Amino acid sequence: MTAVRQTRPRGPRRWAIDLRPLGVPAYRRVWLGNAVAMFGFQFTAVAVPVEMYALTGGSFWVGLLGIAGFLPLLVFGLWGGAVADVLDRRRVLLAGGALLWASTLALLVQALLRVGSPVLLLTLVAVQSTAFAVTSPTRSAILPRLVPTELVAAASTLNFTTHTATSVFGPLTAGLIFAGWGTGLGLPVAYAVDALLFTVSLWATFRLPALPPEPDPDGSAAPRRAGLASIVDGFRYLAATPVLLLSFVIDLIAMVLAMPRALFPQVAQERFGGGAAVGWLYSAIAIGSMLGGLTSGWIGRLRRQGLALVLAVVGWGVAIAAAGLARQLWLVVGLLALAGAADLISSVLRQTMLLVHAPDRMRGRLQGVNTVVVAGGPRLGDLRAGATAAGFGTGVAWVGGGLASAVLAVLLVAAFPALLRYRAATPRTQE
Repeated sequence: MTAVRQTRPRGPRRWAIDLRPLGVPAYRRVWLGNAVAMFGFQFTAVAVPVEMYALTGGSFWVGLLGIAGFLPLLVFGLWGGAVADVLDRRRVLLAGGALLWASTLALLVQALLRVGSPVLLLTLVAVQSTAFAVTSPTRSAILPRLVPTELVAAASTLNFTTHTATSVFGPLTAGLIFAGWGTGLGLPVAYAVDALLFTVSLWATFRLPALPPEPDPDGSAAPRRAGLASIVDGFRYLAATPVLLLSFVIDLIAMVLAMPRALFPQVAQERFGGGAAVGWLYSAIAIGSMLGGLTSGWIGRLRRQGLALVLAVVGWGVAIAAAGLARQLWLVVGLLALAGAADLISSVLRQTMLLVHAPDRMRGRLQGVNTVVVAGGPRLGDLRAGATAAGFGTGVAWVGGGLASAVLAVLLVAAFPALLRYRAATPRTQE
């Protein structure tokens, strides 16, 4: 591992995003590959629902895309994490990446041939989701092997910020393609861009060294097989580690109770007259996360990470509730962006705690659980928000959800204070 000299940032650098992990060549290549691939994936993320709607003329089939993507993620996210704790993680990333690339090429081919099959689209989305479920926990688990422990928080922040930036600019660029060429030519172009850019990620993964799971310092070895027993062992470890368990529970509280995005179309129409308002609502949280990441230099210096995580989750809930009360679009967008910044902070801290606190032999399985939580929480939140709005109105669903998440988070850590007491290890100085 390349040594990185640690210096105390001064002036504006104290707030600017910490770029020191980019000084590590292996991490820099992986970060670049993932950034380019994530930008390309946004083209497919827009193109698939556009194609599905063009084929079926209804939102029901578009909604089925969410199920086709989530079910494989739920199943293979856990199994993929177990695989990452058994096999060489570089080989897992290469195999999963090859499957992801092949599914994107299949989307391109069916668009060029104008197959026009909604079932085929659902199948290819499920294959993509399966590949992502295998590679995502593995990609996260290797982070402490690429950078020094004291730079894990900074590297996690770079990853999250890059993801949110691609989530903002990728769909906007994809929209320009469809605006200029329509669906006839726009669909194959979007899929081709994704397939082309993903080759950069495959190149970066190929350049990695071998990454077999390491035994614990006490001699505990990684499991030999990625079976049900291995997955259960991961859950057993999580249940016996209150800090990590509470970090998962508090994130689920925030996402399930306070995620308002299912309400955006109705609120945009009823409160702001439709038009561009819905676009601003959907982009506001991601914009806030991106801006929060760009001014996140201070996160890596936090020692009381558990307390900061709780404050970020409470801040998310309060900001969401306040946004639900606002009646001016600019104020709603600003408060949602503030919530997005809080979400960026909580995500980075939770990921950092998980990567540093868990032993290497467990990181894959715990990242698998994390993948399911991160992907499943917002989707359950969509269901909660929509059902509550149907019964009690958007105000109760939006504002009540935000306040409930903040209150429940406080009650949780008051009853189980292990998370509040968690402190990061003192960083070492490397010459």
